[in-house]
Amino acid sequence: MGDFNLALLIVAVVVSALVLLVSVYLLVNYQHPDDHNQAYFPKLVVVLGISIAAISILMLPADVANRQACRHAIYNGACSLTLPMKQLWLAVYIADAILVFFVIPFAMFYYEGDQDKGIGKRLKSALLWVVTSAIVCGLLLGILYGLVGKVDFTVRHLSSSAESFPSSWTGFSRSQPCISSSRLCDAYIAPATSEKTWTMRTSFPEYVVALATIVGSVLFTIFGGVGIACLPLGLIFSFIRRPKAVITRSQYIKGATDLGKKARELKKTIETLHQEERSGSKGRKWRKNLKEAEKELFLLEDDMKALEEMYPQGEQAETVWALTVLGYLAKFVLGVVGLIVSVAWVAHIVIYLLINPPLSPFLNEVFIKLDSVWGLLGTAAFAIFCFYLLLAVIAGEMMLGLKLVFFTIHPMKWGGTLMNSFLFNVGLILLCSISVIQFCASAFAYYSQATAAQEIFGHTLQSLRGIKYLYKYNVFQYGFVGFAVLTLFYYAAFGWRKRKPTGRFQFSN
Repeated sequence: MGDFNLALLIVAVVVSALVLLVSVYLLVNYQHPDDHNQAYFPKLVVVLGISIAAISILMLPADVANRQACRHAIYNGACSLTLPMKQLWLAVYIADAILVFFVIPFAMFYYEGDQDKGIGKRLKSALLWVVTSAIVCGLLLGILYGLVGKVDFTVRHLSSSAESFPSSWTGFSRSQPCISSSRLCDAYIAPATSEKTWTMRTSFPEYVVALATIVGSVLFTIFGGVGIACLPLGLIFSFIRRPKAVITRSQYIKGATDLGKKARELKKTIETLHQEERSGSKGRKWRKNLKEAEKELFLLEDDMKALEEMYPQGEQAETVWALTVLGYLAKFVLGVVGLIVSVAWVAHIVIYLLINPPLSPFLNEVFIKLDSVWGLLGTAAFAIFCFYLLLAVIAGEMMLGLKLVFFTIHPMKWGGTLMNSFLFNVGLILLCSISVIQFCASAFAYYSQATAAQEIFGHTLQSLRGIKYLYKYNVFQYGFVGFAVLTLFYYAAFGWRKRKPTGRFQFSN
């Protein structure tokens, strides 16, 4: 028993260290060259945010493995040797909330502050913005808590009449368990009118966590639903649109000349936008043109990358081309595997969550059978499905960030991501991670039963006044599947096409 818990503790420490190393690796390789050797505080926040988001997702499988350590306990107190999951969950939630609502906004305000000002003035300005936002949010939360900060539990009052003890117990059986001559006990046949609503006020921290979960669930429904389809399909269609062969030097020169012409036209467009900004003409038309210019810039960068792939240069050009081909093959394999996982996720949501009663436990049974093969095999598969859902959220956010007019673009590009974009995306990931955990705890309730996560995501959230109907009618689950189906149709109709610049600009006279 102790050996199993010691092994689980070692795995938890090793995984946490690996997550931290991966977070640093992502920061180093995604950061923009302009942020080299500076912006250390935002970088620290980014590494911490990515680490907490990944660890919070992996804590649910750890919670399941921790529960299994007590399954065959033969003496009282054996479970005291396991990890304190409830305390760990609480610590992660507190850190998540502090980062999302205070630290990340402060780091963004500080990073985007006027570079001509001193450090003290930038700190003061960022702190003023954060304090003001916190006061406004605190007042809004306080008003909502005072008005509707209650939970409504539906309870049924059961009672049974008293009967005299019989002189003989031989007449009792499974079909006749009651003293009364009736086949059913009185308490079993309580009328529907015995149902009542038990109302109690929830604590303010629980209410704040619940509202944060709702906001995260809305984002998760959109980004996760889109991402569960676009993550594997994007990899597969990237393989389909791959460069088939190396082009000649003359073709490369012609392509580079065309891109140079587009780049000069885009530069003039951006200069015009800067002139309008300085003249104070920052209206709806200006914002629309800015959005289009940013899209054109990203498409131009993609075209430049594709041109360089089709004409590798240098002494090791053949090796570079071979690695390019292998890279696209890897995308295709990962896309096929991801598509299988995505289909399994959507099928599980329909079978286990949307149909009442569920047709089958489906993936819950798969994980249990894998555990019977080897102790942590099912837990590892469970972790893969949970973490894949977080990757789907990230993929959906990256896709919609370039599609929606009302959504500010904060792209994550290899070797070209500014810290404000990093902070923005990390904040969204942290906000959605709570909902991913709650969604996985509900989708795999049968497998993750009797865990600390199940205790935390109990009936309080689903019974909160004003929002309980979102859970009662499975609004988030239906929305998730709906966005997944719409994204599938989108890729079927347009996914095979290569994106082209639009050139839709409307300048003021």
